Amino acid sequence: MTRVVVPVRYPLSKHSRATLEEAVRVSRERDAELTVLHVDLYQSNRGVTRTELKRAVEAEFGPLVRARYVVRRGFLVEETILEEVAAEEADIVVIGSKQASRWRRMLRRFLDDPDIDVFLREKLDCTVITVRADD
Repeated sequence: MTRVVVPVRYPLSKHSRATLEEAVRVSRERDAELTVLHVDLYQSNRGVTRTELKRAVEAEFGPLVRARYVVRRGFLVEETILEEVAAEEADIVVIGSKQASRWRRMLRRFLDDPDIDVFLREKLDCTVITVRADD
């Protein structure tokens, strides 16, 4: 079965809602499992729970079939997302354009020409869909 991972902020921002909307569409279209991921930074220590995340998502989109809600703690959002994508063996990752820019900056430290799509496809064997929220 296809697995879709979508990282979001909590509480849901306008960008997170747009990214999540695309992930929900893709998971329904492909009859896929959906993992909604929030990274709770150690340094922020907001204590977000899976229940809070699920309630916020379902308030926007209604109950989602085959959805998991995951809250991971980490120091770096991008690194924690990559770890979750690898652990889930995701087939598709749906990220916002802001997140893609952050990943590019992070990868620029290690690579000459950071193309996040190519990097994720080669390293994690997954498709990346980048969503831009209308400002």
